[in-house]
Amino acid sequence: MNFLEKIINAENKYNSLLCIGLDTDINKLPDSIKKAPNPILEFNSRIIEKTKDLVSAYKINIAFYESEGKNGWDTLEKTLDLIPKDILTIADAKRGDIGNTSELYAKAFFKNMSFDSITVNPYLGYDSVQPFLNYKDKGVFILALTSNKGSQDFQYLNIDGSPLYEKVVEKVNEWNKDSNCAIVVGATHPEELKKLREKAANLPFLIPGIGAQGGDIESTVKYGCNKDKKLALINVSRAIIYSSLGNDFDIKAREATIKYNEQINSFRK
Repeated sequence: MNFLEKIINAENKYNSLLCIGLDTDINKLPDSIKKAPNPILEFNSRIIEKTKDLVSAYKINIAFYESEGKNGWDTLEKTLDLIPKDILTIADAKRGDIGNTSELYAKAFFKNMSFDSITVNPYLGYDSVQPFLNYKDKGVFILALTSNKGSQDFQYLNIDGSPLYEKVVEKVNEWNKDSNCAIVVGATHPEELKKLREKAANLPFLIPGIGAQGGDIESTVKYGCNKDKKLALINVSRAIIYSSLGNDFDIKAREATIKYNEQINSFRK
């Protein structure tokens, strides 16, 4: 099953566009599990167990794991093993370097750790992205317009009459020879999201910014989905996984996941 098929199958099977971000910060974990042999793994295990029938993807922010050194990488791989094989896994690594370096990054995340997809920074151009695209059954989410305030610094720069983020999407359309390209567009930019969906009708969109960052769910669904109300992976991280700091955190995370699913699906009708 290739990248695009896996997204569509998961969205259909679980009737969900929701992607949960496992941005697991050891400093924010409930006191009840901090004495576990591996608190981050324990936390992730319980979150996944309570939500795996409600989502189409999990996005793992690599920084929260590599910052823990060798134990963090081990936890990352064990977390991946807990995710059902029919749910998309995204390495939120934002890699992108000269070709031979990107080849090694691609090998690390696609071959050694078996992620289904990865986030990539396109600033160095095509030769920095190509090594990821060479894994034709894997997905590459290319940063186009991010949800943070600093997106204004470069992504809106005028290039021949168009903002830079639109130029990025034009390039991504050119690079999508094997239907394994996708883009990242923040929910905090609804009007831009609408324009980009018009320019990239058949690309999967990873859409962060819902929840703690304040993105609007209705406009995200309306503008982020394709004509079939699919191919949008709407990411929620902190607002789900930190729904409670008590030992009921996994139960509260499930309740929050159900709530977000219901809200998202109500706008798909």
